[in-house]
Amino acid sequence: MFPSYPPSAPTTSSSPPQVPAGSQHRRGFKPQLEGLRGVSAVAIMTTHVAFQTGIDPHGNIGAILGRFDYFLAVFFAFSAYLLWRGMDFHRGMLVTYFHRRFWRVVPAYWVYVVVVLALVPEAFGASWVSVLSTLSFTQIYLPEGFLGGMTHLWSLCVEVVFYLVMPLLGWALRNVGPAKRIMVFCGLALLSLGWAFLPVVADSPREHVPNMQIFFPGFFCWYAVGLIAAEVEELRRRRGVMDKPVKVFQYRWAWWLVAFFVMWLAGQEFFGPVGLEHPSAGEFALRVIAGTVMCACVFLPYAFHSAPSFLDWRIISYLGRISYSFFLWHLAVLGAVLPLLGIRPFTGGFLVVLPLTFIGSFIVGSCGYVLVEWPFRSARAAKLTLLRIFR
Repeated sequence: MFPSYPPSAPTTSSSPPQVPAGSQHRRGFKPQLEGLRGVSAVAIMTTHVAFQTGIDPHGNIGAILGRFDYFLAVFFAFSAYLLWRGMDFHRGMLVTYFHRRFWRVVPAYWVYVVVVLALVPEAFGASWVSVLSTLSFTQIYLPEGFLGGMTHLWSLCVEVVFYLVMPLLGWALRNVGPAKRIMVFCGLALLSLGWAFLPVVADSPREHVPNMQIFFPGFFCWYAVGLIAAEVEELRRRRGVMDKPVKVFQYRWAWWLVAFFVMWLAGQEFFGPVGLEHPSAGEFALRVIAGTVMCACVFLPYAFHSAPSFLDWRIISYLGRISYSFFLWHLAVLGAVLPLLGIRPFTGGFLVVLPLTFIGSFIVGSCGYVLVEWPFRSARAAKLTLLRIFR
């Protein structure tokens, strides 16, 4: 199984920077995408509940629920889309960019890790190496580096690498037009499908070697969906092209049906192993391709069109706002719900565990957003928050 979130903002400079054409306009809040982020967080929670309660992945419903982890691809695409369309790629923006990424992601993450280490029995007795690697988003690079209650955080390790790579990618493409940038992203995405076939990757995991399939290059296709969407948006604005191809995405219900079919297909045994069985290089590549298609079906209709939808509902928008904390805490909440109900893992109870896990994650996620994410949303806000706490 595959177990995301960030807004961005531009920076200014005293001298005119050399930036990609049109990069300065690429802003604008799209509430339906925030709502989609909330739906994705709930879907990822649902796939974990289905697994922990023993839903049979060989059935039709189980196959789809088992591939709800593809909503992680939507998180990755959302991140790439929002950051790429909102950045001016010049040297002066780097400090502000990394400050914002740090304060957006790290405080809430650290709070979760510390609380789990203190309260979740599965994490008791963790070595200092495991603790420090988890706090530094490097646990995926260690064999047996995951701690109890925190296995889902591997995706944030991938996300942090994307944060580091994106300014380099932007600088390299600073003098390239949107159409050529799309070609570059497509080429990189195709190359990334070969990641799992590299001998050193195909031979992992093994003793003293972590699972290298889940390193950042293996998932570039998912980020490419968001990067390409941002460039298509730029082409439409500047040249009025791409309007006809994009119109096909206005039929959102049809694309949702395709997305569910892809998840069902990817959940079949003939497509690849189900559950936690380690896939071969070819099976992993197929899994990533299916996730890319599913992500495009779900993400692009809302990136390209703004017709009213259920994602405009206030509760869905709010879920999107708290989705990062919701995602962080849902596994710990699930781990608490099962023993409270007297349900042993893999013994059933999906319809009871799911709503209680959602309610608990909603409450704790709201607290995490209000008490940590919002007060620490920027360096200045964090400074004021710390002064209020320690004065």
